[in-house]
Amino acid sequence: MQNAFLNIRRDTLAKGYMISAHRSEADPEKRAAYLKIAGAALESAGGKFLAKAGRVEARENGIAGRTVLIEFESYEAAVAAYDSEAYQEALRALDGGADRDIRLFEGVD
Repeated sequence: MQNAFLNIRRDTLAKGYMISAHRSEADPEKRAAYLKIAGAALESAGGKFLAKAGRVEARENGIAGRTVLIEFESYEAAVAAYDSEAYQEALRALDGGADRDIRLFEGVD
């Protein structure tokens, strides 16, 4: 049964996305170390920043914290970017200094 709302075409690759929703403010020093590496790592993996820390209004069970949305050419590219050695280096620099919800997901075409 086809879901008309989603109507995902499997003959073309849907975009992939990474969203980072912060639950609280990050440790400033660890965040600075992370930022020195993370942006370049994700962009070199094909990531395009669509939203970074603009206004946020939380609804339902959400938390109105810093939110970042990054687009990739495919879901697989988003997963590969997160798993890349370059981004893992950024995560090591962050060293637990942020409480965030990271999600990698496939868009609709």
